[in-house]
Formats: sequence, structure tokens, C-alpha cells
Amino acid sequence: MTSDASNPLAPATRAVTAKRATTAKRSVRKPDTRPKPTKALHMGSGDPLLLLHGFMLSPHCWEQTAARLAGQCEVFAPAFAGHWGAEAPDGPAMNVHVLADRVERQLDELGWRTCHIAGNSLGGWVGVELARRGRARTLTLIAPAGGWNSPSLTQIRVGMKFLSLVPLVEFGKLIGDFAAGNPVVQRFASLLLGRSAASVPRREATAAITAALHCDAMIPMLLGGLRAPALEDLSTLTTPVRLLLAEHDHIIPNRVYARRFLRELPDSADRILVNGVGHVPMLESPDRMATLIAEHVYASRTRLRAV
Repeated sequence: MTSDASNPLAPATRAVTAKRATTAKRSVRKPDTRPKPTKALHMGSGDPLLLLHGFMLSPHCWEQTAARLAGQCEVFAPAFAGHWGAEAPDGPAMNVHVLADRVERQLDELGWRTCHIAGNSLGGWVGVELARRGRARTLTLIAPAGGWNSPSLTQIRVGMKFLSLVPLVEFGKLIGDFAAGNPVVQRFASLLLGRSAASVPRREATAAITAALHCDAMIPMLLGGLRAPALEDLSTLTTPVRLLLAEHDHIIPNRVYARRFLRELPDSADRILVNGVGHVPMLESPDRMATLIAEHVYASRTRLRAV
């Protein structure tokens, strides 16, 4: 056996080995965990279920809930036109009817004449439009947008709220990935989308911020929304409806924006206040949201009313 003392090359050998080990560590790249643009989530089997996301978001907000529903339904969650993962908007102005047209074409491509629909915020508004077109078997509205008359002060207030985000979004585009991964920005996003500044998981907050920074439809939708007609009388809906309101909705608070839905929806509609969640409850409580959606789907199938 030869000792280091009797081998003058041993220290040099150890130095070379250490250098190689350091180089090897540097060459091992961490896996890229940043969210990627997604045209649509499509998974599972069973009853067809369409999931529609909110304004400036993407199918990522449905990932956890969709995975839980995929054991019972064939789930399809597309990106709205002009939103992250989808094609760019056609013109300088967009509205709910344009989004519904695009979604209808996707349903036709899937061969879905009708389907169950669950929509959050803007997705709920689009869901109502699709139901009026005869495409919905059931409709689950989650903190739905559109609960205002047009023109009205309420409509202007919500438009101004989103317009105030334009400078922040434009600045975020300049600093790119830093914005999406910044803890301060993530807490701000969590406060908007959830019940508190720390209630939305970091991964979900990062995806939501990234989606907002890549939303080409932001200005076209705001411009189109000012000229678009308001929701028609909700009492004329014939589709079975479940209304889920978020207790801590900081974007469209219930005391102002839920009034029309509570007042006009048919008496047969379920009206449920979901405690402890914000405007996008799928980010905070995917299990509970999956259960509430599945209950409504299966209540219609068995002709029993979920309570």
C-alpha cells in the first residue's frame, strides 16, 4: 500500500479530482420548473366537462382541480383566445361573444354537441353565453363576472380596476422571469386571486403572473367590454345552474357584483357561499372545487338535487 507521504503526485491528483467534481456540479442543470404555455388541458374519461378560466389567466389555474375530476369526466380546459397558450386576438377589440365563438369551434372539433360547463370569473360569463346557445348540460358559475348593467357605474368600476393593472403588467414584461418569481409580486398576486397574501401556493402564483404577462387580449378585452351588451336576464336560463360565490373575493366583491346572479337566477339554481377562498378558489382549494363541480354534474345525471 502506498501512502500520500510516499506519493509526491497525491496532492496534485486530489486537486485535479476536486476541480473535476466542482466542474461536474456546475454542469448539472436544475430542471426547468417554470410553467409552460398550454393551449388546453385534456384528460380523463366519462361525461364531457368544459372548464373555463378567468380573464388574464390560463388553463394552469385548473390543473389541480382537473386532475381530480379526470377520474369521473373527460375534462377539457382550453386557453381563451388572446390568452397565454392560445392564438392572438383577431382585432383591436374582443368580447365574451368572440370568446364563446372560439370555444364553440373547439367543442365541435371534439365532437361535443353538449357538455357540462364550469367557468370562473370571465369563464362563468362565457359559460352563460354557451348555455344560451344550447351547449350546456349543466352550468357551474364560480365567482362569475358580468353581474352588471351596460353602461353602468359598476361596469366602469370593474373596468378601471383592470386598467390600473396595465402599467404593472407592462413593467413586468420588461423584467420578465424576475417578476414571476419575485416573492413580493407573488404575494400581491395571491392577495388579488386568493383570500390573503399567502393563501395561493407559489407555483400557482407564478403561473398566474406569467399568464398575465403574456395576455395579448388584455387591452382588446377591456375595450370590447365597454361596448359589449350586458348579460341578458338570467331568469331565462333553462340549464341547471350552481352558483359558487367566493367569501373573500377582492376582484369582484359579492356585495356589488353578485346581486344580479342572486336575484335573477331561477329558484331551482343552487346558491352557495364557499368559505375561506378568494376570486380563483381552484388555486386554494382544488379538492373542494372538484367536489362541488362533480356534485352538480352527478345531480343532473341522477335527477337528484345536490344539497
